[in-house]
Amino acid sequence: MHGKAVLKKQLRRDQMAAFFVNLPPCLIGMEACGSAHHGARKLQSMRHKVRLMAPQFVKPYVKTNKNDAAEAEAICEAVGRSNMRFVPVKNVEQQAVLSVMFQ
Repeated sequence: MHGKAVLKKQLRRDQMAAFFVNLPPCLIGMEACGSAHHGARKLQSMRHKVRLMAPQFVKPYVKTNKNDAAEAEAICEAVGRSNMRFVPVKNVEQQAVLSVMFQ
């Protein structure tokens, strides 16, 4: 709410669902990719608000060498910007059509 980090925690992929299901609904920013849409749908089913951003729009917010922590901080910075462009979360059917089109 005040632009400050509330929690910094490193999670493995298999720990993600258990972590977010126990968290009160919040805003989650993610870089858009094929698997991000699947993750966003799961998070939305847990009542979280998910915003996907194209990687090229997040990159300017990376302050140091590219690593997971720096990229997570950049995503947090980018998701809070009022002029950020977000990617709509695709449903399963939309992703299936795109996978056929680009094979």
